[in-house]
Amino acid sequence: MDSPDVAGMRAYADELRDMFRHIEDAGVEVHALAKAVQVTETSRDGLVSVTVGSRGELIRLDIDPRIYRRPDARHLADSIAETAQRATERAQERVAEIFEPIIPREDFQAHLDGDLETIMARLAERMGGSR
Repeated sequence: MDSPDVAGMRAYADELRDMFRHIEDAGVEVHALAKAVQVTETSRDGLVSVTVGSRGELIRLDIDPRIYRRPDARHLADSIAETAQRATERAQERVAEIFEPIIPREDFQAHLDGDLETIMARLAERMGGSR
């Protein structure tokens, strides 16, 4: 008879194997959808527009010529950074939605955020233990 830790590890291994099979089956299509994600956000004043890809990479930056009426480099830089951040957050949300049928959203988000503590806690939960 297996100890609870061994049984939990086997159950988790089975869960991972099933998840990987599911990912493998749906992976190509889901990956293509996620890779194609593009999100555009516009600044609150409407003068800056930022488009990012699925990983938050800058694809396009548009600055309305009216920005020259108030030449404030710091304001412009802050506006670009804030708008790009909002676009990146929306892109990550969209990618998480695409992968949700395969990978639980909380797990996926923890990986995107680099949240090792949450990742390890969820792993411990699945193995039937606590962290």
